[in-house]
Amino acid sequence: MALHTRRAVLGAFAATALAGVTGAISVRSQAAERVIPVRAYKFSYDPNELVVKLNEPVVLEFTTSDVVMGFNAPDFAARATIIPGQTARVRIVPNKVGTFTFHCDVFCGDGHEDMDGTIRVTA
Repeated sequence: MALHTRRAVLGAFAATALAGVTGAISVRSQAAERVIPVRAYKFSYDPNELVVKLNEPVVLEFTTSDVVMGFNAPDFAARATIIPGQTARVRIVPNKVGTFTFHCDVFCGDGHEDMDGTIRVTA
């Protein structure tokens, strides 16, 4: 086999092997994220208290069947619009322990001002 052909074959093999390793790493890191389903209703979230661990990657999956609603957690710079029939995903990685509030920031009717919840971050 010619030297340049051998190099091409070895290069292709190395690229394929590296792609497999990279893919395995990204699948593992995605699998490590905990998913918390949250249902938005007029005028509450279920659950309305979310408990997560410090530095734990979490994906919040919001759904609703009512009207367009919002999710805003200013302490995590996290925001989403929740549209009926769709899933809104928000990823957070809490970097401080404590209890933090979130609220609906899209007017959804009388009672909207009471639509809130908490994210409790534990060590």
